[in-house]
Amino acid sequence: MREETFAGIGDGLPIAPSMDAAVASLDAPAEQGASPHRLVTIALLAVLIGIGGGVIAKVLLALIALITNLVFYHRVSAVMVPIVPGVVHASVLVIPVLGALVVGVMARYGSPAIRGHGIPEVMEKVLYGQSRIPPRLMFLKPLSAAVAIGTGGPFGAEGPIIATGGAMGSIVGQALRVTADERKTLLAAGAAAGMAATFGTPVSAVLLAIELLLFEYRARSIIPVALAASAATAMRMLLIASGPVFVMPTIGEPSWEALVTYVGIGAAVGLAAVGITRAVYAIEDAFDRLPVHWMWWPALGAVAVGVVGYFEPRVLGVGYEHIEEILSGNLLGWSLLALIVLKFAAWSVYLGSGTSGGTLAPLFIIGGGLGAALGSAAASLAPGLGVSVPVAGLVGMAAVFAGASHALLASIVFAFEATRQPLGLLPLLAGCSTAYLISVLLMRTSIMTEKLARRGAVIRPEYAMDFLAQVVVREVMSTGVVTLSADATAGETRDWLATRAPGTSHQGFPVVDASGALVGVVTRRDLLDPDVSSAALIREVVRRPAAVVYPDSTLRDAADHMVGAGVGRLPVVERESGRMVGILSRSDLLSVHARRLRASSQRDPGLALFGRERRGAA
Repeated sequence: MREETFAGIGDGLPIAPSMDAAVASLDAPAEQGASPHRLVTIALLAVLIGIGGGVIAKVLLALIALITNLVFYHRVSAVMVPIVPGVVHASVLVIPVLGALVVGVMARYGSPAIRGHGIPEVMEKVLYGQSRIPPRLMFLKPLSAAVAIGTGGPFGAEGPIIATGGAMGSIVGQALRVTADERKTLLAAGAAAGMAATFGTPVSAVLLAIELLLFEYRARSIIPVALAASAATAMRMLLIASGPVFVMPTIGEPSWEALVTYVGIGAAVGLAAVGITRAVYAIEDAFDRLPVHWMWWPALGAVAVGVVGYFEPRVLGVGYEHIEEILSGNLLGWSLLALIVLKFAAWSVYLGSGTSGGTLAPLFIIGGGLGAALGSAAASLAPGLGVSVPVAGLVGMAAVFAGASHALLASIVFAFEATRQPLGLLPLLAGCSTAYLISVLLMRTSIMTEKLARRGAVIRPEYAMDFLAQVVVREVMSTGVVTLSADATAGETRDWLATRAPGTSHQGFPVVDASGALVGVVTRRDLLDPDVSSAALIREVVRRPAAVVYPDSTLRDAADHMVGAGVGRLPVVERESGRMVGILSRSDLLSVHARRLRASSQRDPGLALFGRERRGAA
């Protein structure tokens, strides 16, 4: 026996046929999804989901157009058309209400999950439902959204398409034998495909999936999602259209004065995003207090849509054409302000009532209009700044999404992809980052996560590199270990155990040979087994080779191995010789986090340029 400080081994060690088997378990992939074969399989499935997402986008847009044409123009056509003042009459007070009644019935007797704009509901399934979405939602969500939008609902089609694409990916994952992580990847691939097919923005669709659904950046997830978005964009080019979804004048190089102005516009729009989010949920709270069943709430919200739409028909429907007018600088003055205010009023009330519809298009109109209005004021008051009204509208459009959703990168790249204006990237980066800063300072949650937070969910969408993956075992392992000699007898070992002070004994001991190589592990139960002869050598008592870890393994590998083997401590052995050099415990894993906490909270004294260092150098 080696009388050294013991950082012992617990019970519950796995039985393995040999030390080689125990060692191999550490080097094997931590999960099935990590193998190259699985990655290729999931990637191919994601491509098929992306193709399906393109088809879903086409079908939903056509269905919205069909309902719009039927109820407002009294004709059968699947061509998307705006709702213009000439077709609006007193019936607009009733049409949205009838559509809302249909949605309410579908939600009550079909699935309550169709309520809302889709993305928070998908996030909830990812975080707490193992990415399992009921198959009926794949049909009920787009149908209910088409009814709500087609009858004048001031929503975009992108939210329902994203939710439907995510449902399709989840259903594929449920139908096949995949892990929960792989199913999450397929769900995110479907959601990204929905956004890419709607706007033709594959890169921002991938970023949106990362920032709002995956909360990770790993090859096994990013590759399938990227391929799905690419396939969906190709389907959009084939079935819907190619080119930028929002056409605007060519953007020139901004001056530094204009760039500073865009930062100010981003700050103002960031404040607006916070107000918009709080207003939407305040309205939702007001509906929650109504003494009527929630099935009737959309109809009550639709009353506001009908009244507003009667006086300002531009608020009805998707309204993508208004975004293009804002980005072209053709919509200014009181007409622009009226659109902003009334669109917000109709959209927030109807969304707060629990109907089915998207948030992106309304946010783009409100934010873009606000940015264009502020840019127009700046251009009029200080022409020397060189502020471009279309660029100000573009910054406002992206900044309100960044502030409301906390998806900074997706917002910036979306505005670029949707307009194909590379010189707009710098104003977008400055304005959106400022809006995001304002939003995170004033609002812990976003318009996507507030609903989940209210249900008691802990939402932390930030992600960082795993600290345990940056530290290797040799840095924290204990080197002094009590071991048993493989050539000692069971009787000698029993006598030694009897002399150990009460309360200091351990349940398991590593066994090493004369060279220090680990032979296996024995437990106290093994040693005290009456069937074991006192003359038996300890190597003969070994029944379980230890689950081990290597000095150059990361602590993440070690932690995963502990969980997989069901132990609280791991012997540390050299790769080639198998010689035991230390032991790693759960407390060692916890103690290393002190370094992470110090790095995030403890401030350095800074450079003393004229203090002690300078005098020391002299």
